[in-house]
Amino acid sequence: MKALVLSGGAGTRLRPITHTSAKQLVPVANKPVLFYGLEAIAEAGISEVGIIVGDTAEEIREAVGDGSQFGIKVTYIPQEAPLGLAHAVLIAKDFLADDDFVMYLGDNFIVGGITGLVEEFRTERPDAQILLTRVPNPTSFGVAELDGDGRVVGLEEKPKEPKSDLALVGVYLFTPAIHEAVRSIKPSWRGELEITHAIQWLIDDKRDVRSTTISGYWKDTGNVTDMLEVNRSVLETVEPVTEGTVSDDSEIIGRVRIEAGARVSGSRIVGPVIVGAGTVVENAYIGPFTSVSEDCRIEDSEIEYSIVLRGSSVTGVRRVEASLIGRDVEVTPAPRNPSAHRLVLGDHSKVQISS
Repeated sequence: MKALVLSGGAGTRLRPITHTSAKQLVPVANKPVLFYGLEAIAEAGISEVGIIVGDTAEEIREAVGDGSQFGIKVTYIPQEAPLGLAHAVLIAKDFLADDDFVMYLGDNFIVGGITGLVEEFRTERPDAQILLTRVPNPTSFGVAELDGDGRVVGLEEKPKEPKSDLALVGVYLFTPAIHEAVRSIKPSWRGELEITHAIQWLIDDKRDVRSTTISGYWKDTGNVTDMLEVNRSVLETVEPVTEGTVSDDSEIIGRVRIEAGARVSGSRIVGPVIVGAGTVVENAYIGPFTSVSEDCRIEDSEIEYSIVLRGSSVTGVRRVEASLIGRDVEVTPAPRNPSAHRLVLGDHSKVQISS
């Protein structure tokens, strides 16, 4: 069995971060989202992985390499433009050959991995198996309709009037039957080859399409709100460890990981928090669910429920929260308002000035 990982999207919902960085490499708890997926694939016993790449191909290659750090062998498959998930399957045919495969969206996050799902698929071998989860906003996702016996009878991509609240999670398992399906469909109104249309083709062709509804944690990390929520979820599992240095006048409370080379002085940190290698925290407060990457500086400031990427600084700022701060960013106080008012007033004017 092989894996096909999609890492070619533009990440428009995470701009401006994704103007200069691949969305799949934005870190959660100081580790790129993509890495969690690759680790889950390796844990499921899959070693041959094809990664679909687009405009950020060079950055993805630099981060993932040949895959040996994850115990896998990676093949990179260029996609000229993000033309749909089914298009990714179409262009990966030479890599996939006649093997079963799992397709994993590189910006998705699933707690607990996919090992059980892969083992079930290997045993039963339906033509396709999809993951579903209940969501409050199904119009933003691919949505599945099930019959009374729980079988998949219909799929729609981001429907205006969804027939259920069951959204497709970004993990799919296929036999080679999917290749005929992706060759048989036409682009949607979005100009993309939709994987929902390909799976619907299998259903219409009386193929065996099954679903598993998961109740565990799943997020598409395509926007800032979900990224911060995934960061919160991962930080819940942090084990306290201090590899850097902490001064006697600092207070460390709860599950806090301070990585090698980090220095904390005159500060209060309330976990769960990760402070990256080489980061300096001085006369500051770092609150729960915050991850600070390597080589940052947090000084005379307060920050909580946020992600700070590599090489950034937050100095002299009273309060920062629910924020995603990119690489090599400087956050400082705004200049104070002038204390005097300079006026040029016409005759018979009336002016009110706050005291």
